Amino acid sequence: MIREFPQDFTWGVATAAFQIEGAATEGGRAPSIWDTFCRVPGAVAGGDTGEVACDHYHRVADDVALIAGLGFPAYRFSTSWARVCPDGRAPNAEGIACYERLLDELDAAGIEPWLTLYHWDLPQALQDAGGWARRETAEAFADYSEVLYSRFGGRVRNWMTINEPWCVAMLGYASGEHAPGHTNPAEAAAAVHNVLLAHGLASERMRKIAAANGWDLNLGIVLNFAEPKPADPADPDCQEAARRIDGATARIFLDPLFRGRYPEDVLEDMAGAGLGSDVQPGDMALISAPMDFLGVNFYGGCAVAPPESGAWGDSGDDDVQTLGGGRPRQSPWVGSERVQVISRGKPRTAMDWEVEADDLRALLVRLHEEYTGPAGIPLVVCENGAAYEDVPDPAGYVDDSADRALYYRQHLAAVHDAIGEGADVAGYFAWSLLDNFEWAFGYAKRFGIVRVDYETQQRTPKWSASFLGAVARSNSLSDF
Repeated sequence: MIREFPQDFTWGVATAAFQIEGAATEGGRAPSIWDTFCRVPGAVAGGDTGEVACDHYHRVADDVALIAGLGFPAYRFSTSWARVCPDGRAPNAEGIACYERLLDELDAAGIEPWLTLYHWDLPQALQDAGGWARRETAEAFADYSEVLYSRFGGRVRNWMTINEPWCVAMLGYASGEHAPGHTNPAEAAAAVHNVLLAHGLASERMRKIAAANGWDLNLGIVLNFAEPKPADPADPDCQEAARRIDGATARIFLDPLFRGRYPEDVLEDMAGAGLGSDVQPGDMALISAPMDFLGVNFYGGCAVAPPESGAWGDSGDDDVQTLGGGRPRQSPWVGSERVQVISRGKPRTAMDWEVEADDLRALLVRLHEEYTGPAGIPLVVCENGAAYEDVPDPAGYVDDSADRALYYRQHLAAVHDAIGEGADVAGYFAWSLLDNFEWAFGYAKRFGIVRVDYETQQRTPKWSASFLGAVARSNSLSDF
């Protein structure tokens, strides 16, 4: 059986600036919060940094040729705020020029650009002034978006404002796992609103510029989802755990974006952190202004259960975990810190994430039925992929047909099934083109469909790259 995708379906690969660019001090770039965080002892596995990463800054032409050679017609990338506006606001001509070069290469190769404005690399200068916990950062983001859109709006149609606001707010300001490494629930709640406001303010600016110039703008935001299920579907306490985590990860962003309000149950769950207390008149109208698509990032679902002891929102010393380089990490689930994740006995990736492709099907159908369908916009899978313990042969080639490629097969089948159930899914981007800097895990985890030898910067396509390229070229998936 051959699964055919819609005729205008978009296929691509994705990357992010800090994870691949390197050239940390070149071209007028200033430090971002991740440059600072990498210097914190124990924050990143192996003491790794993004100073060189995949050296994409110097290898743009080769990497675009790689994308073209593999057969992908679209490329999702992010621009570095710290490179474009090093102090957070003032444009840097040399930093902008490096993305001009990238767009020139993509145009020459016939590859459609999908540009993400923010993938976590906040200029350190803005963090020094309070970061995403301050409203002024949202306003600075709107200025940054105007700088880039004014320059590239005539040649880039597809734009995404923020990548994974849950990670920005909760991993950065509640759990301490991501930069800036704070563990303050009140800051995290403020960051939720300010990141959403940044999306709204930037969208307003960009649409005005597009209208004035007659540019075609396809604009969205990208959310990540965990699809929590009750460990025991018949147990009311497990149902409550799933409700809480769904609220704290998904509905906390979906409802403001599509319904113009925070969910009442989530406001109650996070009352102690002050969620919604900083909403000003007009904010929710900006945040809920119509989008053109919703980006979906999905890696794996989970099952959850109530706390073993204590209240849902208790957070004590026994809740502290360690990740990456061994630095202490708090729960990112503000107001529901004691909810347990329960193993479902599924296969796991090298990130220890469970693999259940049907969770993606269910997510896409749910999003379409409850949010994007009524709004009349499509879904785009902007990230989906898996890290595994790759074993290269002497030439650097990785045969990942039995793990990563199988993961992709299963999840692409799930996307196709969701479309068959009526979900309007317009595209799919594999994460990631290259092995790269995996945040708190440094270079220890490999998500790429192309292997990168970090000593030589040699790129070697894996089995999964050939598989996905064939799917993209044929716009179809063969059953397995």
